[in-house]
Amino acid sequence: MKRKGKNESYDLMSKNPNNWRGIFYVNRKDPRIIVPKINPSLGWTLNFGNVYAYIGLMAIILILVAFQFFI
Repeated sequence: MKRKGKNESYDLMSKNPNNWRGIFYVNRKDPRIIVPKINPSLGWTLNFGNVYAYIGLMAIILILVAFQFFI
């Protein structure tokens, strides 16, 4: 069962303009890797304050580069 208190506080974090650097969301206190943009109709973005976002991004880049060599 989900607890609404935590989800609501995470939503407040992602809507706080101080956590946005242009189009990038950077908040080390937010444990989510993927967060909604300030305007949710625009989709989702990565939390660049989370180390796992960088690891996932690097994994995608490495896979794309590997396909270039093997195809």
